[in-house]
Amino acid sequence: MEGLLGRGEERSRLDQILARARHGHSGALVIRGEPGVGKTVLLDYTQAAAAGMQVIRVDAVETEMQLSFAALHLLLRPGLDRVDALPAPQRNALRLAFGMQEGRTPDRFLVSLAAMGLLAEQAARQSLLCLVDDAHCLDRESADALAFVARRLYGDSIAIIFAVREPPARPARRAP
Repeated sequence: MEGLLGRGEERSRLDQILARARHGHSGALVIRGEPGVGKTVLLDYTQAAAAGMQVIRVDAVETEMQLSFAALHLLLRPGLDRVDALPAPQRNALRLAFGMQEGRTPDRFLVSLAAMGLLAEQAARQSLLCLVDDAHCLDRESADALAFVARRLYGDSIAIIFAVREPPARPARRAP
């Protein structure tokens, strides 16, 4: 795969996370870097290496940063047919967040728990890889929910990989 020359350490780390997920241990990783350093290429590599796993990939876009829960909806959409299996408070919060029912603004904690529950339920049948490219463009609510999930993963056969753009380093100012 083009763009992976000299990326052995990164590929090894990604392979380890996939192997752990295949054996029932979850993991999360954030790939950080300036524009053009190959973060997306590493996600492509990981997706190709995920044979035998379910893969959900979300490419966040700047134009949806103001849409609450937009990225989370993309990530959870394949499993939304199982929303009724969630406990009622989580189910209702998720339905409110995604505009599937009317009501007050949902409790973000319950939405995050619902996201974790749906992903864990999906991974119970087959290990799951979630890839989030351009995570710096996630809407705030989705970013918070995904961070919540990533911090609480343990034995759910889920690997979550985020790619985040960091601004280029500013050149040092010269003294006058």
